Amino acid sequence: MTDRGKIDSLRLPVNGPGSSFSELLEARKPDLLPERDVKGHVEVPEGTTVLALRYAEGVVVAGDRRATEGFQIAHRSIEKVFAADDMSAVAIAGAAGPAVEMVRLFQTELEHYEKVEGERLTLEGKANKLSQMIRANLPAAMQGLVVVPLFAGFDENREYGRIFKYDVTGGRYEEDDYHATGSGGKDARGSLKKRFHPDLTRDEAIKCAIEALFDAADEDVGTGGPDLMRGIFPTVAAISSEGLVEVPEDEIRALFEEVISERGGEVRGPESHPVDVRRPGEEG
Repeated sequence: MTDRGKIDSLRLPVNGPGSSFSELLEARKPDLLPERDVKGHVEVPEGTTVLALRYAEGVVVAGDRRATEGFQIAHRSIEKVFAADDMSAVAIAGAAGPAVEMVRLFQTELEHYEKVEGERLTLEGKANKLSQMIRANLPAAMQGLVVVPLFAGFDENREYGRIFKYDVTGGRYEEDDYHATGSGGKDARGSLKKRFHPDLTRDEAIKCAIEALFDAADEDVGTGGPDLMRGIFPTVAAISSEGLVEVPEDEIRALFEEVISERGGEVRGPESHPVDVRRPGEEG
């Protein structure tokens, strides 16, 4: 092949991937894409409970740190909340390995789009892009490697926080106020339902998220609670017009200690009652 032929062979078709990094990989290096076809059943570590809720100035995203493998704890301090860019975050639930791969590809996709187009995707455009990635993972999901992330961010056009949830087929649904998913999602949603109100401040929203994860850990064996001995606490990020900020661990520890102190008086063990062994008619 001539040098000109070699150059031509490297060129993308006119209707090539353009600003889509995923399509670029599929066209040039498909082996670098996350595995989409899994043979047989495999047990892999799974992320458990993640949540998001809106507050007056933005949105809070949080996740516990436990990963399970069957009935065992696979990891005590896994990260489940990731910055997608400086204005949005992804929280992962489901098969941990494929979920982390999907997040990394999503982060690169957003960065690639911004470099090629000279502007960033809208928040809704990001949500749609993540939906396409989840749909591409469907063959693996049918084999048990389910990935169902939660996406949230600050919409600079509408000037408020927004939350998007997904199903295994890539279906995208917007939640108005809050959502939680994963093995402890139902318990966390019940907790959020009791505590949420539209005028939450940032600090109130963070405490609300922490209490929801605390409640989920109390009911769900797969959800990890605060580990004061090892210093392991949930990951929490707050996103507002000023961008994404990860809440410092010291602040989360202090809030958990506050919650534990508040609830200390509520914990009651079974009361002991004397058993009356007298026969009928006998007097004490």
